Amino acid sequence: MPSTTDRSDADVIVVGAGPAGSATAYHLAQAGLEVLLLEKTEFPREKVCGDGLTPRAVKQLVAMGVDTSREAGWLQNKGLRIIAGGQRLELPWPDLASYPSYGLVRPRADFDEVLARRAQKAGANLRERTAVTGPIRDDRTGRIVGVKTRCEGVEQDVYAPLVVAADGNSSRLSLSMGLRKRDDRPMGVAVRTYYRSPRHDDDWLESWLELWDNAGPDRRLLPGYGWVFGMGDGTVNVGLGILNTSKAFQNVDYKVLLKSWLDQTPEEDGFRDANMTQPVRGAALPMGFNRQPHYTHGLLLVGDAGGMVNPFNGEGIAYAMESGALAAEVIVQAMARSRVEERERALATYPTLLRDAWGGYYTLGRLFVKAIGHPQVMRLATQRGLHHTTLMRFVLKLLANLTDERDGDVMDRIVNGLSRLAPSA
Repeated sequence: MPSTTDRSDADVIVVGAGPAGSATAYHLAQAGLEVLLLEKTEFPREKVCGDGLTPRAVKQLVAMGVDTSREAGWLQNKGLRIIAGGQRLELPWPDLASYPSYGLVRPRADFDEVLARRAQKAGANLRERTAVTGPIRDDRTGRIVGVKTRCEGVEQDVYAPLVVAADGNSSRLSLSMGLRKRDDRPMGVAVRTYYRSPRHDDDWLESWLELWDNAGPDRRLLPGYGWVFGMGDGTVNVGLGILNTSKAFQNVDYKVLLKSWLDQTPEEDGFRDANMTQPVRGAALPMGFNRQPHYTHGLLLVGDAGGMVNPFNGEGIAYAMESGALAAEVIVQAMARSRVEERERALATYPTLLRDAWGGYYTLGRLFVKAIGHPQVMRLATQRGLHHTTLMRFVLKLLANLTDERDGDVMDRIVNGLSRLAPSA
């Protein structure tokens, strides 16, 4: 392990080519920096995801120059359809100056590749099938100066003055730098599969708010929701997400819960075993900044590596891409400074910018998930809430984090005010 090194293979190494890593690499390359983007698998590759994108994520795709038309393989949606307490309510995405008025659906099997290729086209050096096995650190300062890699059995050390960890929830690179998850942050689990269904062309994202942990007399309403997202290709992505704020969390068999819920859906929708096209797969949802600090010793965390999933709704892609854009902006400014102290001062603003952007909002989210961990609270919300359309419009803005900062309506001002007043996560 070198004490110092003058060697540099890039200005920045980005570990992981998911939405966070590819967005980071794209914006860095667009600014003229030399970027090495390392991906352990080969595209196209599968990821467990609901495949649904809110307008918040769409905004980031547009910023990367991605064509979001149907002709380019995207299915647009109008808003969210909520089903609970025997009620059905369709809520269009808010009409805002800050965000588009539509959401999207795209299989993660090729969504990540679209973003990685955008980064590559912008000038990033993408290396697939390249696993990062550990950091290279300056043994005097502890600063990361590169990473050890393995590609098809060949090991290689690569160097850069800055490294971005975009390697997901487990983030082995972060762990090897001593950054562990915080147990005082909420964690979710999501499972999903695909079915052949006549509902594949639905232009609404559908959310079922009633999930029960068993069918007996003592069954409890769980804090979470089921989703039905039409893919536009003859199939539907169906899944559910559960938070760890319920006592039933540790004892839930997610596959059984998924089947139990889908057995309640209409037969004609096709959500039965005979129509399943893929096995049920699951993934963890790291929420509310559950790994910190987001910058230390030359390493920046983006996306799931920094626990940036929205606690309110389990959305991760929008925040992954936003954090990537924000990290890139900070890095570009830092790299323009001539003195080491000036660079470090610029880089140290990254955690502050994240806290300013989502810290208060994520604290509200933690309080929200703690509240709905109580079955009686969840039951009251699902049985009463859908009867009040205006209230549900407010809830949609809050849960999806879709507001205008300037010239917004009363709902926007309330959400923004609460986020500013709440202490940062």
